[in-house]
Amino acid sequence: MTSAESARSSGTNREERGGADAESPRSDFTAKPAWANIVNVGYRSTNYWVVGSGASRLLVDLGWPGTMGELRAGLRRMDVPLKEIRYGLATHYHIDHAGLAQELKQAGVRLLVLDVQVDAIPRMKTWTKPQDRYVEIAMHGNVVIPIGESRALLERIGIAGEIVHTPGHSDDSVSLLLDDGSAFTGDLTHPARIPEGDSSRAAASWQRLRDRGAMRIYPAHGPVWTMAAGG
Repeated sequence: MTSAESARSSGTNREERGGADAESPRSDFTAKPAWANIVNVGYRSTNYWVVGSGASRLLVDLGWPGTMGELRAGLRRMDVPLKEIRYGLATHYHIDHAGLAQELKQAGVRLLVLDVQVDAIPRMKTWTKPQDRYVEIAMHGNVVIPIGESRALLERIGIAGEIVHTPGHSDDSVSLLLDDGSAFTGDLTHPARIPEGDSSRAAASWQRLRDRGAMRIYPAHGPVWTMAAGG
C-alpha cells in the first residue's frame, strides 16, 4: 500500500465520476458529470475525505469540536478552498465526525442530513465538555433528505453514487458509496473483526455495501483498503 493510501495520506490519484448540485436555492449552478478527486484532509488520527472537484465538493466527516483552524489548515495543505465545499456529510453524529458541523454551516457549507440521522443530532452535546468548544448544531438550516433521494442530490453536485444506511457502529451511521466501488464507511467495524456467521447489524451493513458493489474502502480511521471479492 502506498503512502497515498495511508490514514494520513494526502489523497489519491484516482478519481470518481460525478453529476451536479442539490436543493433548489442554487439553481444557477449545474455541474456536468466529471471525474472527481478523493483527498484526505484529516488530522488527529481521523480521516476527513473531500470528494469531488472544482466548486462542487463534498466533505465526508466534519472535524473535531474546536478545531476549525486545523481543518482549514488541512484544506489549505491540499489546495482545497473552503468555498468549494458545497455540502458536509457526517457518517454519524459523534464528536470526531460532526464536531465542526455548525461552524462549517456558519462558513457557508450546507449540512446534508439523512432522515435516519435527525434524531442523533441533539445528542451530540451530551458527549462534550466545555473545554471541547463544541458549537451546538442548529436543527434549522440543514438539508434533510430521505436516504432514498441521495443519488439525485449527489448527481446534481457532480458525484455518481448514493448514501447507504449502514448501522452497526451507531444507529445513525451512513456510508457514501460511489458507482466505481469507492465506499466511505466512517466507523463501521472492519469485517475482519466481525465473527464469521455473525448476524449483527454491522455484518448486515457490510453485506449491503458488497451487494451494491463496494470494493475500495475509505474508513474514518486507518488506511484505505480493498475488499476481497465475496467479502
